[in-house]
Amino acid sequence: MTDGRGYYTHAQQGEHEYFDLGAFVLRSGYTLPGATLAYRTHGTLNAARDNAVVFPHMYSGTPSSLDVHIGPGLPLDPERWFVICPGQLGGGMSSSPSNTAPPFDRGQFPAVSIADDVVAQHRLVTEHFGIERLHAVLGWSMGAQQTYEWAARFPAMVPRAAAFAGTARTPVHNRIFIDLHLELLRSDPAFAGGFYADSADVRLGLTRHALAFSLQGLTPEWYRGEHWRRLGFASADDFRQGFIRGYFAPMDPNNLVSQASKWWRGDLSPHGGGSLHTALGRIPAHFFVVPFGGDQFFPVEDCETDAGHLPHGELRVIDTPAGHFAMFGLLDEDTRLIHEVMAEMLDSPG
Repeated sequence: MTDGRGYYTHAQQGEHEYFDLGAFVLRSGYTLPGATLAYRTHGTLNAARDNAVVFPHMYSGTPSSLDVHIGPGLPLDPERWFVICPGQLGGGMSSSPSNTAPPFDRGQFPAVSIADDVVAQHRLVTEHFGIERLHAVLGWSMGAQQTYEWAARFPAMVPRAAAFAGTARTPVHNRIFIDLHLELLRSDPAFAGGFYADSADVRLGLTRHALAFSLQGLTPEWYRGEHWRRLGFASADDFRQGFIRGYFAPMDPNNLVSQASKWWRGDLSPHGGGSLHTALGRIPAHFFVVPFGGDQFFPVEDCETDAGHLPHGELRVIDTPAGHFAMFGLLDEDTRLIHEVMAEMLDSPG
């Protein structure tokens, strides 16, 4: 969802539906009682139930964060596809630190994993919608990690996939960045070990967290070339305050910690007996790997390596000064290139 100037805002919970997961057993060994999975759908599931596309979201997002890529005349056209956008566990709409009752509330919310997300999504797809085979799965960043997990865990259900700006295992340098922004959140005295009374109290931590994303989320060229001017900002500081700080400011720090910890542990290698290359080699899907040039989270080189180990991997590099944040749709030319790859993937043989 965007505001009047096209910047991302956050959806209201009433715009989403909820699937009851019941007592949901996590990979960490804990059971979440009364767990729920938030989701949003676009279009209509056809009689053959073969037009469904799963589109999970990124760190800090919601199912409605993906609306910019779904609509009439776009590759993900609701007139053709039934697009399912599930929420992340820990994301604030599905079961999360901010909405779970004791003893799993706030700072004592148990660790969740990419696999937990995908198992929950699989239940939604199969139990609620009665779908046996998807047309495709795609996602950006943590959504890309979930896309890899879908293709490896449920290979018979995923004939086509596209991972935008994400890898099958979180790179070491990326984990160091996650360590950094987690430390910036948690080191705010108001964080209180995750037991603050109001997320607004952790203003300092959220401000520091946004500062880290201001540096790493975009490329040096974004600032050098003053591309923020194209969005109507008067200065780089105006962009950082109005867009990045404004985006993260209303979020719940515990939810961010939960998601970031999951992002840190993202790793497909268990599907290959501990070998990432083996896990990738077992994926039968026609798989598009789409890095963004200059991405400081998931560099092109890491994505290229993943693509080389996929039996049916296709590498499509999108060069952009927006770096990792290209999927936000900040620049029209980036969105056009992203949609071209989406269209190619959706129409590819599966």
